[in-house]
Amino acid sequence: MKWYPLPEIQDIDKPFIKKVKIADKNICIVGYEGKLFAVSAICPHQGFDLSLGGCENGKIICPVHGYSFDLQTGKGANDFIKTYAVKIKDNIVHIGTKTVWDDIKQVFNK
Repeated sequence: MKWYPLPEIQDIDKPFIKKVKIADKNICIVGYEGKLFAVSAICPHQGFDLSLGGCENGKIICPVHGYSFDLQTGKGANDFIKTYAVKIKDNIVHIGTKTVWDDIKQVFNK
């Protein structure tokens, strides 16, 4: 897993949604009920920006059509969004993305 530090993410105890670009991916960093989540910033329904939406009942909600996706699993009613690992190291939020080697290891470890 490759980890990307995000020192610009502050006040993580307050609710927020912030879009960042990591490894050519648009990702929403979400502070919700005292926890941090990282999910794709693009709604799979019609490609709208999820960072402009809100959160309710543990889900991020598309601002255009109201589609919602679980912050932990990425599961929606009909689609999924990608989720990313989150950790805090030295008081800095880090987002983890799988590398091609992670995918290869997963295939051989089954």
